[in-house]
Amino acid sequence: MSILKKGMSGAPVKRLQAKLGIKADGIFGPGTDKAVRDFQKSAGLAVDGIAGPDTFMAMGLEELVLLRKGTRGETVKKLQSALGIAADGQFGPGTEKAVKDFQAGHGLTADGIAGPETLAGLDAFTEFTEETVSQAAVQPDETIFDSEPMPEIKGSEPVKGAMVEVPEEKSVWGRVKGWFS
Repeated sequence: MSILKKGMSGAPVKRLQAKLGIKADGIFGPGTDKAVRDFQKSAGLAVDGIAGPDTFMAMGLEELVLLRKGTRGETVKKLQSALGIAADGQFGPGTEKAVKDFQAGHGLTADGIAGPETLAGLDAFTEFTEETVSQAAVQPDETIFDSEPMPEIKGSEPVKGAMVEVPEEKSVWGRVKGWFS
């Protein structure tokens, strides 16, 4: 699932921290957890310290939104409505198929993952523009994270399923996408 939580590191964490106005070192530690929780509380979101699509949307970090099988929430509901399917807020096999069909019909890579490029093609997601799509790419000051291994997360479950290959130059999520089921 495309989320950021305590113990993770990388370019998406650095962007989150910068938006929160805290030290942007790219390491999701206790300070980032507290800042995310404070933001979630002030925005009327579920307070869990996990930054996912709904938190990213509320923060104006649309370039970090990545909806895939297993994702839940209001942003998924909005995607489902935009695709003309039942909007239950849970990204399951039906939503994945609808996303793949939309992508195939619009000349996009039909991978079933709705990131900024896919969402920009849907009328309901006016927040997603060409600029958002370009911001989703790894920026020059973020390449320092390329050689870092993924952190071991205490108490996390083993990764289930297959890795999703994403070229580094295409998405800031290239290193973290697919690590958590």
